[in-house]
Amino acid sequence: MDDRTKTCTWNDFCEHLASFAVDEDFILVAQEMDIGLGPLKNLPEEKVFLSSVSDPNMILNAAGLALNGKKPWIVGVSSKILSRSYSEIRESLALPSLSVRIAVPDGGLSCGEEGASRIMTEDITLMRAMPNMSVAVPSDRNSVRGIADAARRLEGPVYIRLGQTPLSQLNDDPDGDFSFGGARLLREGTSVTVCTCGIMGHQALKAADILDQQGIDIEILDFYSLKPFPEQALLASVRRTGCCVAAEEHSCIGGLCSATAECLSTTYPVPVRFVAIDDQFVHSGTPDELREYFGLTWKEIVNAAAQAWALRRR
Repeated sequence: MDDRTKTCTWNDFCEHLASFAVDEDFILVAQEMDIGLGPLKNLPEEKVFLSSVSDPNMILNAAGLALNGKKPWIVGVSSKILSRSYSEIRESLALPSLSVRIAVPDGGLSCGEEGASRIMTEDITLMRAMPNMSVAVPSDRNSVRGIADAARRLEGPVYIRLGQTPLSQLNDDPDGDFSFGGARLLREGTSVTVCTCGIMGHQALKAADILDQQGIDIEILDFYSLKPFPEQALLASVRRTGCCVAAEEHSCIGGLCSATAECLSTTYPVPVRFVAIDDQFVHSGTPDELREYFGLTWKEIVNAAAQAWALRRR
């Protein structure tokens, strides 16, 4: 696809979220309006709450608004908000199960030039482990809009991990169901189940063409909902293929890889291989350089799928 038709999930999200301002209970919570919020900067003044630069205060402000009948969207903050405000998110949002949505623009390696202190490759782990918190990772414009619509209706707190890398459409269904607890079928196959989220769905589709030449027909699922986790979608696929690969732009601990292994180990044990970042901090580099360095490309998916296929449950 022409690069000019690609968009990043963060820009798609800001564009779509602006349409929610018609809701009486909608309010945007941000720290300043001169950051990359696109059309959100044009919202009516009464639809925006400008918080202080303190992340913990921002969370507490959103909690107060939720207790007064609003459904706040916290946007434009780094994923570092999770480490700087974990206690406030846990005790002020998740514990009382308030309907506050946190959307970060720099998920995964999309801000790689800023280095290890800025890049959060364990954010999904932190949010998955928190009771009452729902977690979603969009992978293209359609899933961004579908997930935002689902989060708009959902009760309780939500974490949405977005990114800055331009991505093409994974399919042409703008009206697909992106309810929390679901997964999207990107490609049917019978040899290996490949579970992906975010940018790794695009890499898996590239890997499929190479694997076809080796006689390995992979089935690709986009697990846009990491919590609630769509266990039945995974089990239905794995019962046909007999093996699995999980691929994510995240630590191999606590995210999609862990969710996949947790489900299969207790219900339907099969060979599983991971394509993810090892238990380590990442260094500075462009997103593409870092994905190549840490093995988050179609090549690693090809190797993992071949290994899983050789060991598959027959």
